[in-house]
Amino acid sequence: MKKILFISLLLTITNLGVAQDISGAWNGILKIRGMELRVVFNLAKEADGYSSTMDSPDQGAFGIPMSSTEFDNNQLKLTHTAATIVYIGTLSEEEKIIGTFTQGGQSFPMDLTRSIPEKKAVIRPQEPAKPYPYLSEDVEIINYADSVKLVGTLTIPSNKSKYPIVILISGSGPQNRDEELLGHKPFLIISDYLTRNGIAVLRFDDRGTAKSTGNFSSATSYDFTKDVEAAISYLKTRQDIDNTQIGLVGHSEGGIIAPMVAARSKDVDFIVLMAGTGVRGDELLLMQQEAIGKVSGSSEAELASMRSINRQLFDIVLDNRNQDSLKSELKTLMHHIINDIHDSLMPQGISDEDFIEMTINQLDTPWMKYFITHDPVDNLKQVKCPVLAINGSNDLQVPAKVNLNAIQQALQSGGNTKVTINEIPGLNHLFQESLTGNPAEYAEIEQTFSPVALKIIADWINKTTTGL
Repeated sequence: MKKILFISLLLTITNLGVAQDISGAWNGILKIRGMELRVVFNLAKEADGYSSTMDSPDQGAFGIPMSSTEFDNNQLKLTHTAATIVYIGTLSEEEKIIGTFTQGGQSFPMDLTRSIPEKKAVIRPQEPAKPYPYLSEDVEIINYADSVKLVGTLTIPSNKSKYPIVILISGSGPQNRDEELLGHKPFLIISDYLTRNGIAVLRFDDRGTAKSTGNFSSATSYDFTKDVEAAISYLKTRQDIDNTQIGLVGHSEGGIIAPMVAARSKDVDFIVLMAGTGVRGDELLLMQQEAIGKVSGSSEAELASMRSINRQLFDIVLDNRNQDSLKSELKTLMHHIINDIHDSLMPQGISDEDFIEMTINQLDTPWMKYFITHDPVDNLKQVKCPVLAINGSNDLQVPAKVNLNAIQQALQSGGNTKVTINEIPGLNHLFQESLTGNPAEYAEIEQTFSPVALKIIADWINKTTTGL
């Protein structure tokens, strides 16, 4: 599954012994694997210090509330518990914060200033330019079950005939309607291509992201199924599409959510799984960590250490659903094995206690606990509509062969004979033409989404909905 960055900040700063008012915006650029991600921390002075929110304009995320702040002797320690982030920085006399951002064991330098730094230009040649040769309308969808308003875009071919329609379901992490990440907008590319080829498309900002309301951090994959069901209900009110031909197109985690919805809804007529999973979450994470570790140059000793530690941690999550005892057992295990963790797996500049806390916080979220324990096979067996499952041979986050085989076996064991499986050579998890599939390549590749994959999806949908 792809890992999207969440950055948290709450600041209380004194300089040279004199309290300073640091209210306002602080700007930085996080440089990760060839990608530059803009961040803005908006600080407000409170009676007992400061509070803040974070904007990530490049990811379409704004107003994310932060967790905690410690400040002493001009050293700032900032955390976002749910996202397992630690930011440590020092305020200089030039009113610049020199610091390091750490998430999930990886550390990156990131400085903050009052001025807005310049980003290098990013070339994304596939992005369509307006005016589009089709209708595009901003829409609002209400999930009454969870009191969530979803804001998105509906694109419809400009002719007067009714068209089949698909709902795009994003991967893990808070995504806007374009599934924007690392400078790419894959859902914009997919939507544009499908609509130009006679298929209407609905895509929306995830709950709690961009213009949609709700709380993303407390939600699980199951909660997101209710957002998709609300989108289906909305489409059934439209008179300008063929609401007897509603499909779901899910990427990564979206490929988990789509079968969950299709298994219980008669309103889903077909689904497309793009890098969807066919194995339980804990097994997938172990595969993912090993595959990425190998291509990144990790030694066998490092891989073995990581595999052993994560297997033990995942087993505790699988065996223990009680919140209080779960945290206690995770903490006990981490204290027991902390000295056995390979040095290369420990982030720089972080204490053992902070690393233990960060690891526990990463596992102890509603989303992660649900993901680790969820087995997609149970839902896949209940899906009776036509299914297209595609993946790239270079996908290291959802390895293609094992997951495509598991998906096919689960569907067929449930009696579904309308199954098409396609492993596309050379494509990575984002369906880019790639060298190794290493996530480090994502931002550096100009291509956003393979034209070969786009054609496979559009041709299959048109054939499925027309019977030709």
